[in-house]
Amino acid sequence: MRGKSNRGGRVNSDVQRVISHLIEFEIKDPRVSSLVSVVKCDVTNDLKECKCYISVLGSEEDGENTIKGLNSANGFIRKRLAESLNLRYTPEIEFKLDKSIEYGVMMTKKIDDIMGNTSEEDSEE
Repeated sequence: MRGKSNRGGRVNSDVQRVISHLIEFEIKDPRVSSLVSVVKCDVTNDLKECKCYISVLGSEEDGENTIKGLNSANGFIRKRLAESLNLRYTPEIEFKLDKSIEYGVMMTKKIDDIMGNTSEEDSEE
């Protein structure tokens, strides 16, 4: 009986690390914002596809332009990924804009506003 391996998790983190490095240091496309972070990479078990979730600090237009720039650099990213990682297949990468960080900041601000309003009401009484 085979033990449970963590190969999928290792592959995901390795792909995320390499793509983050490529975006930060090697992609020269002016559409790609400098305030980009790779939130998560999900590689399928057969290593054929990868969904890469990207967070961009800035306007919604910056996010859309960054995704367009990354999609145009997709071939370069795959080539460098194949050189960096020894995988059977180099996955097709699909970049998706991740808004979870923005959503979290917005919710934190709303909670702080509510907590600030209730504490002010308590202090007035």
